Amino acid sequence: MPIQTATFGAGCFWCLEAAMNQLTGVVQALSGYMGGTANDANYRRVCDGDTGHAEVVQVEFDDSIVSYQQLCLVFFSLHDPTQLNRQGNDVGSQYRSVIFYQDAEQQKLARTLIDQLAEKQIYASAIVTQLCAAETFYPAESYHKGYFVANPQQAYCQYVVAPKLAKFRQQFTEKLKR
Repeated sequence: MPIQTATFGAGCFWCLEAAMNQLTGVVQALSGYMGGTANDANYRRVCDGDTGHAEVVQVEFDDSIVSYQQLCLVFFSLHDPTQLNRQGNDVGSQYRSVIFYQDAEQQKLARTLIDQLAEKQIYASAIVTQLCAAETFYPAESYHKGYFVANPQQAYCQYVVAPKLAKFRQQFTEKLKR
């Protein structure tokens, strides 16, 4: 099977990129921007709210090794999909919870998973994750690539990214067993 693409927005892209790049079957996870109205996107403009883009991670993966559904589960385990336009102290539409599907099959799989998570009451509040057709992907500036791996002592990485990655490894899997 050829390499496929998935695109997720789950707050700051550093955490999601770091987690996705650890998964067997992921060829590359790259931070960037998608879903805005401007014809271009860069970190400053996106953070200022001028473009309408979300911080996203575009994942190239081998579906014979890791499935789209598994990637979606990782996505849901690394952020709070019940928070509208924010993740913790990161506030604004650029931090929205969003899945940009590449085709009708991804849309169906993501919708089914959201419905299952809601049915199992994995979260105390309603899931607000948007499902949107993929648009133009704008890669983030080069200093964002592998940011967590390159900057583990940076305060945001220590206090936000590292704990999320630790939680990712155990908590969400336990919840799904219920």
